Parts: sequence; C-alpha cells; structure tokens
Amino acid sequence: MDEAGRDERLVAAVRAGDAWAVRDLLSSGASPDATGEDGLPVLCAAIAAYEDEVVRALVENGSDPDRLLPDGTTPLWRAVDGGSPAVFTSALGRDLRLLPEAERQRLLALARGWVETGTEAELRRRTEASGPAESVTVEDGAFGHGTVDLVSLGGRSVRAGHRAIVTLLESYLGILTPREELMARAFAGTDPGHVERWAAAFALSERRDRETWSSVVADRRHPDRDRRGFVLRVLRYADVVRFVYPCPYEREETDLLAAWAAEETDPELLRDLLDFFLGRGHPEQEAIGLRYADHPDAPVRAEVPYALGSEGAPLTPAARTALLALARDPDPGVRSAAGSVLGQWHDLSPEVGRALLDLTRDPDPGVRRRGAEALALSEDRSPEASAALWALRGEEDQQLRLEGAHGLARRDDPRTEEAYERVGPLTGPEFEHDHRVDALIHHRWRRDDRSAATAT
Repeated sequence: MDEAGRDERLVAAVRAGDAWAVRDLLSSGASPDATGEDGLPVLCAAIAAYEDEVVRALVENGSDPDRLLPDGTTPLWRAVDGGSPAVFTSALGRDLRLLPEAERQRLLALARGWVETGTEAELRRRTEASGPAESVTVEDGAFGHGTVDLVSLGGRSVRAGHRAIVTLLESYLGILTPREELMARAFAGTDPGHVERWAAAFALSERRDRETWSSVVADRRHPDRDRRGFVLRVLRYADVVRFVYPCPYEREETDLLAAWAAEETDPELLRDLLDFFLGRGHPEQEAIGLRYADHPDAPVRAEVPYALGSEGAPLTPAARTALLALARDPDPGVRSAAGSVLGQWHDLSPEVGRALLDLTRDPDPGVRRRGAEALALSEDRSPEASAALWALRGEEDQQLRLEGAHGLARRDDPRTEEAYERVGPLTGPEFEHDHRVDALIHHRWRRDDRSAATAT
C-alpha cells in the first residue's frame, strides 16, 4: 500500500475511533500529520470526537499537539476548549513547562474562562442560541477518568470538565494550588466519580511535601465516608509512580494504613483499604486479616486470605484455621481467594489437601478454576491430587481442562498427553505465551531425557 493509501485508511480509522487500527497504520508508515477532508490534522478530528485513546495513539506516534492551525489555535488548545480531561491528558505531547510562557497562560486563561462564565453561558455566548441547553452525564475517557456532563446548545456540544482541566494545568505547570481550593473543587458536586474529584486527587498525589501529605491523611477519620475515600484515592495515585518518585513517608504511611484498617467501618471502603494495604509486610497484617475473617460483607472477607501469608514463613495455626474456614465460605469469591492462598502456602497436610480437592469440585465454575490452578501449582504429589486433576478433563470449560492437564504435566503423569488432547486447540493469541501450554513441551523433554538415559 502506498503512502496516500495508508493516510486515507488512517483518516478512516480515526473517524471510526479505532485506536488499535490507528497504531497499526502509524507503525506501518502512515503520516501522524495526515489531514482530513477539512484540511486539518486528523488529531483535531480525534479531539473533536472525544476519542482520547486515538488522540494518545496519534500524539505518541508523532502527531504535534502544539502545531499552529489556520485559525490561530493548536490541537492542544482545542483539547482544553473541549472540556474533556481525558482528551486533554492524552493530547499532552511534552512537558507543558517547555511551552512559551504566553502559550501556557493562554491555555490557563481558556480553561479558567469556561469555569468563570459557566459551560451553558459560554456556549450560549458562542452560539448566540436561545432556549434551554441539553445535558447528559457521560464517562470521560476509555479508562474511567470519571463522569462529566456533556452540554449541548445551538448545534454545539462540550464537556463540562474545564475546572478539572484547570486543576491539571496548574499541577503540570508547578502551580501549587492550596489544598483547601482543590478540596472545594473535588467536592463541589455530590458525584464521587466526577472528573473534578479525580483531577484534585491526581494533583495532590503529585506533591511530596510533608505538609500536603499530612493534611491529606488527616482526613482518614473524617465522618464523611467520601472524604475518607478521597484520602485513599490520593494515596493510590501516589503509589502508582512510587518507583519513579519514592514516597519519603512510606513506613509512616504503612503504619497509618494499618491503624486505619483496624478502624474503618464502611464495608466498601474497608475492602479497598485492605486491598491497598496488604502485601506491604506490616507486622500487624495477619492480626488485621483475622479481625475480619467473619466480617458480614463478603468482599471484605475475600481480602482476608491475602493477609494470612508471610513471605518465607509457614502459616501460623490461626491463619491456617481461618483459611480452611474461608475455603468453605458461602460466597464463591471468598472461596476462590482462600483457594489461591491455600495453594501458595500448601503445607502438604491432609486438611489443606482436602480443602483444595473440594475446591476443584465446587459447584461454582470460577471457584473450580481457582482451586484447579492452586492444586496444579502446588507441590502436592499425592494420588488424590493427580486423580482430581485427571478428572478435570471432562469439564466443559476449556480453561479448567487446561489447568488439569498443566497440573499433570508438572507431575510428569503418564496421562499428560491424553489430558492435553482433551483440552482441545490451543492456537489462539491468548495461548501464545501461556505457561500451561509450555508445560507440555517441558514434560516431553523430560520424558525423552529419561528414555535416553534408560537406553544408555
């Protein structure tokens, strides 16, 4: 295909919102600055359509968000004007601080102008339309930046996320907006999933000074559940980039999370808190897990198994007893989690062995799969374990059949070849790097090595 043909297909892929096709075409030689029928770069079309992943694909592959357009704007200017924080962040091509001062101030003024005037009023000013505006709530971004209102008037539509964009611009430009102001923006509405709350949490997570950190975590005891949830969101965002920007308060933060986990009463927040806290190796981790082993909320109980194992140490009697009980929990999610941990910490005792065997026969297919995976990876070489893995060859679920065959291969069971035959075709892309498929190859190598050694 010639260059013109690739560019034409790129324009069509952008119009269709197909980010994967856009990336493929760009990697095969399509121009990132190809133009559409309007004569503008395809990046502008993606921005106007709020296709944030397409925007990201174009910018990451060379499309210039700072290119001057015939009307004096740039693609980045249009991204700010459109009011979508997801599109704006996708359109950033470089550190905003590298832009000329005048351009930085122009972007800030644009976003702040929408906030000060109001979305509907600004649309009315631009379109000179009368009558009421229409507003619907939409998800902003392919990966859930949050919700935002899409406001339409006079044939034009815009997303009302400009206040969130102001917050992001200030953060990227190193403007330290007071925490009180960020909190006011975050909680201006009642929707905890709004983009303004996401942007404020992101901005606070970028800061590493003790004053900000201390003021954020102080709200962990706030009577408002949403305020406590906001604290956890900030800490989670900060944790994402911890390998680049180490937290100077990591030990202190882990102690704080341990104390918080022992006090939190909201089930949903407690579940998220445990998920974030567990795995940090805190000395109180097991005690906190045992505290919630019989919690009335199943998702909370499903976090408990992950608190009951410590790297390099056997299960304590209390942890072992709790895990065995959780493996018989009425909720399948709890049983799955318990099975996963029991398999990892299998002490080859009859009690744990029976628990894993029971999970491979569980009435819930998801639990059976998790139990089969745990049993396959365990060091249990008993005849009962091999029989349970062999029995999985009759399951309707191919993944379950594969887990059984994988477990037999790891044990060099003579029925391994037949078990894999019963699995069925393993040729799809999802199996390309699957260790369970490779296990058959390694089984054959070991078998052939044994045969060769016997022959000599």
